[in-house]
Amino acid sequence: MILFKTSTGPVLEHEGIYFNVTPTDWDALLNQDRLAAHLSAQAIVENMTEAPAALLAPIGTQEVWASGVTYFRSRTARMDESKDAGGADFYDKVYHANRPELFFKANPNRVVAPGGVMHRRKDSQWIVPEPELTLVMNHRGQIIGYTCGNDLSCRDIEGENPLYLPQAKVFKGCAALGPGILIAEEPIKPETVIACEIVRGTETIFSGQTTLSQMKRTPEELAGWLFKEESFPSGAFLMTGTGVVPPDNFCLQTGDEVRISIQGIGTLVNTMD
Repeated sequence: MILFKTSTGPVLEHEGIYFNVTPTDWDALLNQDRLAAHLSAQAIVENMTEAPAALLAPIGTQEVWASGVTYFRSRTARMDESKDAGGADFYDKVYHANRPELFFKANPNRVVAPGGVMHRRKDSQWIVPEPELTLVMNHRGQIIGYTCGNDLSCRDIEGENPLYLPQAKVFKGCAALGPGILIAEEPIKPETVIACEIVRGTETIFSGQTTLSQMKRTPEELAGWLFKEESFPSGAFLMTGTGVVPPDNFCLQTGDEVRISIQGIGTLVNTMD
């Protein structure tokens, strides 16, 4: 089941058919007890509707957090970009540490919807998309679903000094979520493929993919650390890191289209300003 957020209310896709669901308040819906069963019960003829033409980002008042250096490829890239600043060892240590790197990424007003335009920070000359499986958690810290996330990142700013991480990660239009939320009662499978394609004009200038099995930490482990000493009254989103990294000479340009696809969820498409 995929749950979409639209301007007229939440819409559920179940076995290729679309249904209106309640409650219509997004925060209340994501925190509904036994959400999967609740939605299944509403997939009836009386609630059928048309496929949504336009989608909103599937977020209410939740914060978006992110995990760093959860894939070996990301560890290597971060070490390379920060070696001149003396920060390379930080990333190697956190990759092997018990405690993961977790950081605030965005509040809802910084999140871009499917089909929307993301922002290229103008004081960065090395900005890249980061395709990430994103966990959707209710206020109890339970993983209720999964979506695609784009953790847009300024690698030159972060590489200059690890203390610049907030500036490299948090700015207007810095995150995208969607197209919808895969509602699942069982954990997502390790063999799930996460892919990224970047199109410039009519040409694909980058493509790559990984699988969730390449992630060093489990989604459940990351969710547990996020909620260990923090509370989120309406739940939270957690990006789980990237294993797909464009080459070091790549930088996003105005008009580039980024396509992030995750098996079972769909494809999140955004352009750059």
